Amino acid sequence: MHRISRRKALQAAASVALAPAVCARAADAPATAPAAMPTAIGTTRTAGPTGVAWRNWSGSSSGVAASLQTPSDVAALQDLVRATGGTVRCVGAGHSFAPLVPTDGTLVSLDRLSGLVRHDSTAFSATFWAGTRLAQLSRQLDQAGLGLRNLPDIDVQSFAGAISTATHGTGAELPAMHADVQALQLVLPNGTVLECSPTRQPDLFAAAQVSLGSLGVITQATTRVMPAYNLKRRVWLKPVDVLLEQAPELARQHRHFEFYYLPFTGYAAGITHDIHAGSDTLQPDSADEDMLRELRRLRDWLGRFPDLRRWVAHKLIDPAQTEVAQDRSWKLLSTQRPTKFNETECHVPREHGIACAREVIRTLERRNEVFFPMEFRFIQGDNAWLSPFYRRDSCSIAVHAAVGEPYDYLVQEIAPVFRKFNGRPHWGKLHGHTARDLPGLYPRWKDFLEVRAQLDPKGRMLNPHLRSVFGLSAQA
Repeated sequence: MHRISRRKALQAAASVALAPAVCARAADAPATAPAAMPTAIGTTRTAGPTGVAWRNWSGSSSGVAASLQTPSDVAALQDLVRATGGTVRCVGAGHSFAPLVPTDGTLVSLDRLSGLVRHDSTAFSATFWAGTRLAQLSRQLDQAGLGLRNLPDIDVQSFAGAISTATHGTGAELPAMHADVQALQLVLPNGTVLECSPTRQPDLFAAAQVSLGSLGVITQATTRVMPAYNLKRRVWLKPVDVLLEQAPELARQHRHFEFYYLPFTGYAAGITHDIHAGSDTLQPDSADEDMLRELRRLRDWLGRFPDLRRWVAHKLIDPAQTEVAQDRSWKLLSTQRPTKFNETECHVPREHGIACAREVIRTLERRNEVFFPMEFRFIQGDNAWLSPFYRRDSCSIAVHAAVGEPYDYLVQEIAPVFRKFNGRPHWGKLHGHTARDLPGLYPRWKDFLEVRAQLDPKGRMLNPHLRSVFGLSAQA
């Protein structure tokens, strides 16, 4: 998602191209101005007389816990879990939009269980403490001459939180992060430490790879790594119908491919990343935030005139413009997002990806207030029981709404489209799937619930959202 218009031309031409329409309809202008975009990333934790108030990054999820604990080692975490009588939920960057964290019991931050434990440059594996943020993880691997095969596009999440929710990047032959995990260490609800891998309690490992924090507290994870590498990124613009036709072939040709559709413009921004053999770097200033402001401004000016909005966008977008960047893989694949948003995302069978994207676009553009780009990615299948990519290669489609604006349509209107195409939800995003839907989408759903009940018979790792997802009563 990079520069998509001649920004200075848009600003200079605004008064000429848009003033007549805007002035003529000044009385019809929106009653409220766009909310100011926050500039910080993170969660809010406030201690009060009755507990700890918490909310996630976007503000879509919040709650008040009895306490917030920050154990400094595994033994302290074991003691904490044993001594705590009620619910225990882990909290990291708060970058999940679904209410996975809120509890009236104990919140556990793993921020003090952070950093590289060990690495093996011969076996290409590395073990990290669970609370390590992805940005730190990438830098520490790079210092050791290593890197992850793939990364998501945001780098603030904790490692445990990212793998537990099936966080992913893009690449037709690259899986989500949890699929590269080779071993896990957990503190169970009874306080014991359990270690699992594909050869050591393999069923439990397949359940724990993506567990939503419902089996215990992950303390360490060992993951596959590779020699550190550089990437070359190319960003270009195409009419969206053309890019939709080309997308499957582009995904086959490039290590990473994705695109962002720019609502009410008819254009999409294609993005590829491929291995770059050289050591030279080229890192132009990011134009992501400029682009969002331009799309929002165009919406604010012409939201009531979608045809004119599209016409103006066509006049201002330069389809010949491209951007190229070269740098370390982690510097290009992952960033922070200053502009806050709410998000829904689903993963559909790859053969249905293009058709689903077309219908999502049609559905989005029934709402004139939409301006945030739609994201489309490719992910390879894996074998984790609750992975949205369980034994099927998939296409991921994500739809966003800026914080401060209505976002209920993300579930009410987009979720039915995802269900039509047999989509599986991203566990950390807003979604409309219920306990009735999920057993038919996840072949090992029942097996996972059995493992969960065995490890946590009292439901100490569950909050109301997870009870609903798993179809459990408040007492289960």
